[in-house]
Amino acid sequence: MLPTDTLYGIVGSALSKRAVLRIYKLRRRDPKKPMIILIGSLDDLKLFGVKLDKAAKKFLREFWPGKISVVLPCPYDKFSYLHRGTKTLAFRLPKPKWLRNVLKKTGPLVAPSANQEGLKPAKTAKEAREYFEDEVDFYIKKGRLVSLPSTLIAFKNGEAVVLRRGTAKIKV
Repeated sequence: MLPTDTLYGIVGSALSKRAVLRIYKLRRRDPKKPMIILIGSLDDLKLFGVKLDKAAKKFLREFWPGKISVVLPCPYDKFSYLHRGTKTLAFRLPKPKWLRNVLKKTGPLVAPSANQEGLKPAKTAKEAREYFEDEVDFYIKKGRLVSLPSTLIAFKNGEAVVLRRGTAKIKV
């Protein structure tokens, strides 16, 4: 568990099916709901075979790094453990340099909020520990995090559409 640019997250390698499935079980997450993937650079999108169209490239240049998660096409069956049949993945390139440096070392991480589905996200490492106890391998403390989740964007017909209003205030 580590602090992200928005909330504390239960993290694991997005490239490890085993790690991702463990997080689903731990969080009691709806198996149909994909998780957001934190990346350290735009180049990480290539690991998932994601190709950006013109509208997406323009949007990402303007808003990343930042507290905006973007849903992008990923039609590959080998990533079905991530996209859960949606054939899309949500990515975020966080702004804090320390976090991007961590991601450059670890590779992309799934990072759902540190809570079990339906419960309030942990605002402190102590609250996260109360949810998960020793089921989580590590806890990194960064004080109290009070934030909305990231704003979630998708592209429909070349236009950005807000799927979830979050901490980033943008007009699309």
